[in-house]
Amino acid sequence: MTHLGLTTIVVQDYDEAIAFYRDALGFELLEDTRLDDGKRWVVVAPPGARETAVLLARAVTGEQEARVGDQTGGRVGWFLNTDAFDRDYARMRAAGVVFEESPRQEPYGTVAVFRDLYGNRWDLLQLRRPGGPAR
Repeated sequence: MTHLGLTTIVVQDYDEAIAFYRDALGFELLEDTRLDDGKRWVVVAPPGARETAVLLARAVTGEQEARVGDQTGGRVGWFLNTDAFDRDYARMRAAGVVFEESPRQEPYGTVAVFRDLYGNRWDLLQLRRPGGPAR
């Protein structure tokens, strides 16, 4: 069996990125290992995530720095699934997460777009259960 293990988000600063993903999004810090040349191997994931996590990689070149906050050309690049949309939406807003819109219903579920601390766009998403309402 195979699965997607990590996805990378290029950040400006390790510690501010850890604080945002941990404190505002509620992620767990899974690993923070120091490497050579001031680099770190920093992995975060939503609580209970079993397969996929996020590698926070500090930009070290001008090309990488230019991508911080716009890694997907303005499109939503990450989808944070929840089983309790209202709870997580309220918690994230209280923690200072900036949502671009109010929650909306789509055929696939309840969704609202938010930005991370650098401006990357994410969906907070509660998928519709087959045969049932989104929430």
